[in-house]
Amino acid sequence: METYYNPAGLADFSADGVGAMSPELWDKFMSYYGSVFQDGALTSREKSLIALAVAAAVQCPYCIDAYTNSCLQQGCDEAEIAEAFHVTNAIRGGAALAHGVQALKIIREQEF
Repeated sequence: METYYNPAGLADFSADGVGAMSPELWDKFMSYYGSVFQDGALTSREKSLIALAVAAAVQCPYCIDAYTNSCLQQGCDEAEIAEAFHVTNAIRGGAALAHGVQALKIIREQEF
């Protein structure tokens, strides 16, 4: 089935794909990107779980694909991956609910 996001398109997230449009900036980005995912205060594994949750939040199917695979390669199990998605849902849902504060403010301003 043809979809807007073709899983094979992930291969174009490369120096020969989108990187070819601006090689110098691509190289700088990839240097930074690679550094971010090195072990530091957080392990690479923890960073992959965070990246997966963020990918779900920003709804990037390519990132979800890449970071699900990254998590699996680093030994994450299904329960950990599921929790990452539930954390995303809690934060996104909470943020949507928190915007109710704006509606409440308007309601209170209209009260006499």
